[in-house]
Amino acid sequence: MDYDVLSYGAVGDGRSDDARFIQKAVDEASAAGGGRVVLDGNRVYLSSSIILRKGVDLHVVRGSKLLATPVLEDYVHPNEGRKDEGVSIAGTPVTLKPSYAFIYAVDADDIAITGDGVIDGNCYAFVKRVSQYYVTGDFYPRPTMIYIEHCSHVTVSDITLCNAPFWTLHPAGCDDVLISNIRILNPLDVANSDGIDPDHSSNVRIIGCHVEAADDCICLKSSAGNMEYGPTENIVIADCTLKSTSAALKIGTEGTGDFRNIVVRGVTISGTNRGISIQIRDGGSVRNAIFSDITIETRRFAPCWWGTAEPIAITSIDRVAGKSSGTIENVVFENILASGENGVFIHGSHKVRNIRMRNVRIEMRTSSKWEKGLYDYRPGEGTEVVKHGSSAYFISGVDGLLMEDCSAVFLDDANGEFVSDIRIEDSADAENRGFSSKGL
Repeated sequence: MDYDVLSYGAVGDGRSDDARFIQKAVDEASAAGGGRVVLDGNRVYLSSSIILRKGVDLHVVRGSKLLATPVLEDYVHPNEGRKDEGVSIAGTPVTLKPSYAFIYAVDADDIAITGDGVIDGNCYAFVKRVSQYYVTGDFYPRPTMIYIEHCSHVTVSDITLCNAPFWTLHPAGCDDVLISNIRILNPLDVANSDGIDPDHSSNVRIIGCHVEAADDCICLKSSAGNMEYGPTENIVIADCTLKSTSAALKIGTEGTGDFRNIVVRGVTISGTNRGISIQIRDGGSVRNAIFSDITIETRRFAPCWWGTAEPIAITSIDRVAGKSSGTIENVVFENILASGENGVFIHGSHKVRNIRMRNVRIEMRTSSKWEKGLYDYRPGEGTEVVKHGSSAYFISGVDGLLMEDCSAVFLDDANGEFVSDIRIEDSADAENRGFSSKGL
């Protein structure tokens, strides 16, 4: 059954707060056993926070927009109404539970957010310009656009999400999540506007999505704030197109719990600061991940972003002294075509094991004004950006490495900053079959 918010009193004039009318429709639909709450009429529905309930599909029709209020005090506080005044580890801010959420659901199974319309997070109401390269806010974290906590059987499909002031879509502690055919269009200068952040969630499918974000497009997390939930596991990411000023695909850095059984295939990454990144800094480990049939185009963005145009970066580094970071094991990269300003970077400290690369081609070329020949070890105890010349493959501290039919091509030498095709250090059981190089 449909519940049209106009019949509940919403006006959709882009100025009046329609939240109480939308919420009433949501509550009645759920109380009746479920239904579709419809935002129609080619209107802009300005709204403060909305709480989704069990069995409800929030449906925004093409031509209509759900616009988040610019008034911070009107946002729901998921973490028991307590503002997060800024938690930090070794001076680095870390997110526990979101302090504010525009659309929120908890313990609400069988929910959906659908439609061909737009949900707009009104990001520029919460940020200010820091430099010509990015904007950020006076407080952290800013409002999460959609935070879904401890729900099962969740669907987000077809919708366009834009202008997130912080993370866009954050399912935490959820099971059976389908995210399909959505667009996330965030400005590339709004810091921390991640696209999709599955956190302590299982059986997640992200299929056929396009994401543009100033920070990670798709980031698997296992955050400290949601440690009451299980590992992040059984994840499929397929047939997506991604563009980011940070990492297009990332596991970590928030990794207090484990990650396992991850399949990524058929993804196209373009215009991105770092392609695929596995960054473990906490006690959680990564096990069993396959990345296949992926094209990657990287270019370095401003130094304020982590990464130096690595198409693939895998690191396990202690975030703080005395607390060991977890292991990264059983990871396969197959049929990868990468072009950009740096090469594969794996820094394992003997906590990275059993890495397989098959038919990986790295093409090195200059495409930005920024300094080359750099590797970014951040974040972590004593880490920094280090200059020592770029290789197509720079691998250290890996136990169990097999490279088959991999190649390197150099279209220029970046004024001497591209220095070698392959460099392997301090690695046990490393085997390289059928490697080819051209241009240096």
